[in-house]
Amino acid sequence: MLHSEGDRLRRVVVCPPGEEYFSVSDLAAQNMIEIPDRLRTREQFSRMTNLLEKTKTEVIRLDELKGHPNSVFTRDAALCTPMGYIHLRMGLPARRDEEKWLASCLDAMGEICVGRIFPPGTVEGGDVILAEPVAFVGRSARTNSEGIRQLKAILEDMAYEVRVLQVPPWSLHLGGVMSVVGPRLVLACGRTFPDGFFEGFECINISEGKGASGNVITLSSGEVIANSAENPAGIEALDKRGVRIYSLDLSEFRKGGGGPSCLILPVDRS
Repeated sequence: MLHSEGDRLRRVVVCPPGEEYFSVSDLAAQNMIEIPDRLRTREQFSRMTNLLEKTKTEVIRLDELKGHPNSVFTRDAALCTPMGYIHLRMGLPARRDEEKWLASCLDAMGEICVGRIFPPGTVEGGDVILAEPVAFVGRSARTNSEGIRQLKAILEDMAYEVRVLQVPPWSLHLGGVMSVVGPRLVLACGRTFPDGFFEGFECINISEGKGASGNVITLSSGEVIANSAENPAGIEALDKRGVRIYSLDLSEFRKGGGGPSCLILPVDRS
């Protein structure tokens, strides 16, 4: 079960980069900056999963979906909740079918599907951050208003208060501008959010945030993984607050537009 991204991480689904992540003929269609280096990519991914297992997180590995280089970013294709998972619908056309692939994995794990996003709605997991009793949701190029309408109905049935933000154009997903790093603690690029958006939460502010400065993944309250190669502003803000930071070089995944949270689908937290 997953109530809040600030709780202890127990079980995750990841997709180690095989060949698909390096076999991209149309970078723009896949929203990739450049072709990653095979050796560096695999070393970076291995260090990340080794850290997860060292901190007692169960890691379930999937084979890449053929023809889908972005399948390494498992966070986007499903949303796990306290009641089960939500079958999403990807906003990037090149990523369609990843939802079915990941749903099959979750079904095999015994997870229950509790809702689905239907056309013309789109929702990607990087735009949804659960922090019970609040669900933060981003409206972005990947998550549209119809998708949010459908998602809101599902989450409100679980007693979540849904707070919606227009994601700034410099960030792909809501997860690039904020993360929950404790039960009532968030890391956020401060100028992005309207007054009252974080009511009930304490905010660690990144005054000059850009790109993916708000993107970290919480291992347990006050412990996070951050991308050392791309996020000095976020790391500095967290360090000043006394958060324990596991800094990993994940630069090869920034070439695919992703950060730490994008590579990990949390299934269970407690």
